[in-house]
Amino acid sequence: MVIQDPAVPSSDPAATGRVESPEADAYRAALDVIGAVEPDVASHIRGELGNQRSQLKLIASENYASPAVLLAMGNWFSDKYAEGVPGHRFYAGCEFVDKVETLAADHAKALFGAGHAYVQPHSGIDANLVAFWAMLAHRVEAPYLVDHGVRHVNDLSDADWEELRRSLGNQRMIGMALDAGGHLTHGFRPNISGKLFDQRSYGVDRETEMLDYDRVAALAREFKPLVMVAGYSAYPRKVNFATMREIADEVGATLMVDMAHFAGLVAGKVFTGDFDPVANAHIVTSTTHKSLRGPRGGIVLTNETELVEFIDKGCPMVLGGPLSNVMAAKAVAFAEARKPEFQDYAARVAENAAALADGIGRRGGRIVTGGTDNHLVLVDVRPFGLTGRQAESALEAAGVIVNRNSIPDDENGAWYTSGVRLGTPALTTVGMGTGEMDEVADIICGVLTATEPTTTSSGDPSKAKFHLTDDVRDGNRARAAELLAANPLYPTLGAL
Repeated sequence: MVIQDPAVPSSDPAATGRVESPEADAYRAALDVIGAVEPDVASHIRGELGNQRSQLKLIASENYASPAVLLAMGNWFSDKYAEGVPGHRFYAGCEFVDKVETLAADHAKALFGAGHAYVQPHSGIDANLVAFWAMLAHRVEAPYLVDHGVRHVNDLSDADWEELRRSLGNQRMIGMALDAGGHLTHGFRPNISGKLFDQRSYGVDRETEMLDYDRVAALAREFKPLVMVAGYSAYPRKVNFATMREIADEVGATLMVDMAHFAGLVAGKVFTGDFDPVANAHIVTSTTHKSLRGPRGGIVLTNETELVEFIDKGCPMVLGGPLSNVMAAKAVAFAEARKPEFQDYAARVAENAAALADGIGRRGGRIVTGGTDNHLVLVDVRPFGLTGRQAESALEAAGVIVNRNSIPDDENGAWYTSGVRLGTPALTTVGMGTGEMDEVADIICGVLTATEPTTTSSGDPSKAKFHLTDDVRDGNRARAAELLAANPLYPTLGAL
């Protein structure tokens, strides 16, 4: 569903006045109940809604879930323990947990064209951990057990178990470099995945800033990984997953695609054929929020039947007990995404990203890769004389919420960065189109042009502090407010 119908522009005072609707009644009642126990929590919930209604949300990993998705999380499914899978639980009394988990999985399979869906992961990192251990169990542990004539790890001698443990921790992985747009959970040392695998990164071409598949293939042939990871958190282009599968097959690697960022574009049929990860990878992971517009959570998909039994051991292998209330919300979100209007939404997300990139480029901004094929835009802010941290903070002061992000070969490192990442899923959800994206681009470039770095106490140029005049800040906040007033968030809720 769309939170605000773009065909009905509205200046309705929905965000400031009382609205009568089933959703408003439900939330008012819920906040009254919460407030009776801890009024500060109710106040902070209202405050967060106020913030989200007053800021242009361009965080590429955020969106607005529907009232139905949000309400599905606040119920007595929260009270259930349900380790295991439907029909095979370690706890009794899971009849309706089984039903809601099966419903969520069935919706996910139909939505993505997957043979199997595991909907228990609590987050994207959890989904990745389930996938990593499923691949290790399938490729390393299971053959070892067969070779030693036992069925379970508990049947191994202490010496054999130590040998298997060393083997499990001595496997190789390749994935996209962080500054090229990859993600920390794809084998980097600060994350558990980097402590689990011996990892090497593939980057992008220095000139085009795009993936060079020949170089990916060369790395794979040289390094011979067990696992090849594709997917990204800050790469503004499509990836040819059919080509990535060919490379993986050539070197005997299992191809895993993390589609957390662009799952909505897959569900909405913007990415099809060679660009559809589910049709081409051995195993696919994702979050269920971001462009998919569901609750915060994760999912693992596969069409490889031999991986299913290992994926389904995610709990208790690496997961705690399933969050049945969140699985209920996933079922609602997947049902929404199966409706025809979601394909229209996904197409508009990509159209809006292209318009935003074009608008910034026409105003002198440098867009990494020169454009975008997906939901995100990566802006090099060095031409404005800024670091990513300065740009992020200045834009927030003007009512525009983005996040700083590394760019290829970033000279400012991962903390200060040289770029900011923009995404269009949230503003598309409230009904904004390409015209509004051009106005947003004008606001962004106006703020960045007017922002000046200041100096540190030692007189050196600061990478964090900046100066932005009150007139520029307030003028652009007013422009942002006008856009938001014409495209209100949750108009059926009104003031709560």
